[in-house]
Amino acid sequence: MITDNAPLLEMRNIKKDFFGNQVLTDINLKLKEGEVLGLVGENGAGKSTLMKILFGATDIRETGGYGGEILLNGEKVSFATPFEAIAKGIGMVHQEFSLIPGFEATENILLNREPKKTNLIAEVFGERLDTLDRREMDERAAKAIEKMGVKIDQHMLINSMPVGHKQFTEIARELSKEQLKLLILDEPTAVLTEREAEALLASIRGMSERGISVIFITHRLQEILSVCDNVAVMRDGVLVQEVPAASTNVEEITRWMVGRNVDNTAARTESRINEDARTILEIDKLWVDMPGETVRNVSLSVKEGEILGIGGLAGQGKLGIPNGIMGLYQAGGRVVFDGKEIPLNDPRKCLDSSFAFVSEDRRGVGLLLDESLEWNVAFPAMQVQNRFLKNYLGGLVKWRDEQAIREVTEKYIDELKIKCTSSKQNARELSGGNQQKVCLAKAFALEPKVLFVSEPTRGIDVGAKALVLEALKKFNREKGVTVVMISSELEELRSTCDRIAIISGGRVSGVLPAGASVEDFGMLMLSNVV
Repeated sequence: MITDNAPLLEMRNIKKDFFGNQVLTDINLKLKEGEVLGLVGENGAGKSTLMKILFGATDIRETGGYGGEILLNGEKVSFATPFEAIAKGIGMVHQEFSLIPGFEATENILLNREPKKTNLIAEVFGERLDTLDRREMDERAAKAIEKMGVKIDQHMLINSMPVGHKQFTEIARELSKEQLKLLILDEPTAVLTEREAEALLASIRGMSERGISVIFITHRLQEILSVCDNVAVMRDGVLVQEVPAASTNVEEITRWMVGRNVDNTAARTESRINEDARTILEIDKLWVDMPGETVRNVSLSVKEGEILGIGGLAGQGKLGIPNGIMGLYQAGGRVVFDGKEIPLNDPRKCLDSSFAFVSEDRRGVGLLLDESLEWNVAFPAMQVQNRFLKNYLGGLVKWRDEQAIREVTEKYIDELKIKCTSSKQNARELSGGNQQKVCLAKAFALEPKVLFVSEPTRGIDVGAKALVLEALKKFNREKGVTVVMISSELEELRSTCDRIAIISGGRVSGVLPAGASVEDFGMLMLSNVV
């Protein structure tokens, strides 16, 4: 809903550099009340930095501030902290979660804004002895969740939630604020299933109708076209285009983003199915207790050296399979690798068996955000395999081999084209897509025999998807690593895998060659839907 009044937000000639490196140059944006603006660009284009400036992020102030000016309802503002931005009605859901793991969803949604009940003791000794009004908290949290149109358990602890529900808890927290005028959503659908993403888009439309403006950052360009009024495209810190969403298309936006034509899918490769290859991994009657996923009775054989894809509709169980096998959620059944049964519910036993896992939850499971890229890439191999270590006194003393650590990190920075200042840079400072590439590098450095990779291109821009998928294929071909790839995008699976298993209703509904028709895969997806 766009009104004809003066802009709610104006950003004029915004500039920003980090230690002499110019990352934003003369950015000018306007946003009206109730308008939904899609902000797009490749990883590292400057989108998140621009939003951090608007939201008063601490790291902007600590690195010398910014140039230009920001106006809110015609009034010049400059937020020194996010609290000042929040007080003026601006909310932001970051790529990185800011939730308290041991608290329930309700407690996180209303954190520091809890309704309280006074009592006689508090009246005498002060408001610190007030008690929380739990009933009012439940009602307010339930209303915020209802605004999203998505059902989550408001009493579930954050550390027990699947990653998608954590994202919705973050969004509900912002929607619970009565003064909210502008909501910044930075890659909110990157960790969501298809069904969850559709619900969020409907929620964004509802916010617009209630007069809340939204800045929506995503790499899923079709979502931009379906929900946004206007699209702003950034490239290398510059705003290169701003157009009505109705007047453009995915191909045109992609071309503006990267400055060239890009094929959105990796080139189809010839299927390499070897019927004589031995079965290296056998999954028998697997069940997994993962919220939001249904894994009831999965039986599946994986051939040595293949790339096996696992697909299916949202919530039908595909994401639960690797999470259960790798011990992140309670699981039962049997998993046999190379003739030896692997104990379930024990992540270390999986790692010791030469398994590696790239999780769909890169921040919660995948990265040490406040450590360097070197430490992120090398640490698992150091911990599990005693690699990248020097032995002294006959092995009594072990010390990090700094040169080997730097070399392996720089190797994967080069191969995966990770945008960073150096191998010493902290993972937290990278864009979401580059963080995902670091997760892949970490798994590659383990040199596993079996690699589970879940949603490998989630949150990665169109220009980098083909690179990541090609890196997986190269790793498979050159190292002989068996890869099990889980993805919500069927075309991604068809362009990368040898065979594809479709999960429906918590079971394997069928396994087909990657070259089978889309219609055949569609029939399998719908066969046992729950």
